[in-house]
Amino acid sequence: MGVSKAVLGEPSIAEAMIQGGVRFIADSRIENIQKMKKAGISTQLVLLRTPLSQAESVVKSADISLNTEIETLKKLSCYAKAHNKIHQVIVMVEMGDLREGVLPCDLSQFIRKTLSLSHIKLVGIGCNLACHGGVKPDDKNMHELSKLIDTIEKEFQISLEIISGGNSANYQWFKSAHDVGKINNLRVGESILLGCETVGRKAIPGLHTRAFQLIAEVIESKKKPSVPFGETCQDAFGNVPSFQDRGIRQRVIIALGRQDIRVSSLKPNNKLEMLGSSSDHIILDSKNQNLQVGDEVKFDLDYGGLLAAMTSPFIRKQFINCNGHVAT
Repeated sequence: MGVSKAVLGEPSIAEAMIQGGVRFIADSRIENIQKMKKAGISTQLVLLRTPLSQAESVVKSADISLNTEIETLKKLSCYAKAHNKIHQVIVMVEMGDLREGVLPCDLSQFIRKTLSLSHIKLVGIGCNLACHGGVKPDDKNMHELSKLIDTIEKEFQISLEIISGGNSANYQWFKSAHDVGKINNLRVGESILLGCETVGRKAIPGLHTRAFQLIAEVIESKKKPSVPFGETCQDAFGNVPSFQDRGIRQRVIIALGRQDIRVSSLKPNNKLEMLGSSSDHIILDSKNQNLQVGDEVKFDLDYGGLLAAMTSPFIRKQFINCNGHVAT
């Protein structure tokens, strides 16, 4: 599954994932799935969470949803019946990360109730790791998941199509495992988009690590003291800043701020030093580079930065395909 939530379900990126070989497109927002469906994305669309209040929209727009609550499944079944559909579900099981998931000791009873719903089809079981609790996927927890699947399939005399072992954090385990057991699916977003695994953020051979870049305009470039003058108090965000006296420095301000981006996610391409930020300005030490007003400063992004940049309505997005064609 190619996960599109970090790019807000951008259809051109979803299409690129499909061309790259993914079998499903998955997203955590039904609004993004609706956008992709409207744009003509034709592969199976998977919702990575199912808010109860959006159950009807989920049935209408998503082919599969991930679930952990019987009440939500009942609602999905009710709306599926109303729309003369069968809604497919993957039940998530808790394997230690303590985000979403049915506890293993409760899984059998949960599956029994799920199978009793008339317009729900159970197509898989999955788990999520290395998100909330940072629990690393390894042979132990992946083997435990496979054992759970064996138990469920034997108890209910079913064969599950999808065993989803996790996300981009599973890359190292997958590459090193001698036996992946029953697991035949991963939900991969960051690894595709940013070209790295997410346990140690190491680059994956053959993938691009700079497919996304953020470009900001220089709006001021002046020599100024490195320490503010006057009595200091809290800054705009309630912090009392401290400064090192480096003498007079060439300082640059770019048209980007905390309202647009998680500033700690920015990685300047040309070794500029970030001095601070406000809601709509970032101040840089230009390191004696001759940056003038109107020049552009380029940044690489981590996952949090990509998510924020794609979400900000003040950042214009351009998509460049392999032929150099630009779409905004």
